[in-house]
Amino acid sequence: MAFKPSSAQPPSALLRQVRPLRLLLNQAERLEHLQRLLESQLQPAAREHCHVASWRDGTLLLVVTDGHWATRLRYQQKRLLVALQGMEAFGNLRRILYKVQPPLVPAKRGTNNTELSANAAESIRGSAEGISDPKLREALERLASHAKSAK
Repeated sequence: MAFKPSSAQPPSALLRQVRPLRLLLNQAERLEHLQRLLESQLQPAAREHCHVASWRDGTLLLVVTDGHWATRLRYQQKRLLVALQGMEAFGNLRRILYKVQPPLVPAKRGTNNTELSANAAESIRGSAEGISDPKLREALERLASHAKSAK
């Protein structure tokens, strides 16, 4: 019995035909629509810091990038609630919840500010003199050259 794979289909066709994928796509499209509606009511500076996480049972859960923006949005909560309730998609909105979740970007690596003392550099140079491997000796000498200059 040989396995005969099905013919390749474009991803968009798969998303629309397979039920779990179709439901997931519909949910994503719904959240994207709600996000656009929310952004229409937010100040331009706040738009990139606030995203719709869920909308269910009259509760809108918003994910905010930091506490500063969560506080600013809480001050505007009544205005935002009234504005969103006026839209058909948020007709039964009763409350807005905020969850602070920092963005998932890797932290920037800082520069190494550690300075090598003159004594440490001299010790490394002394060690380099006794090394027979030319690559290792060169690396140690390069490291020793980073010492702060004596004043």
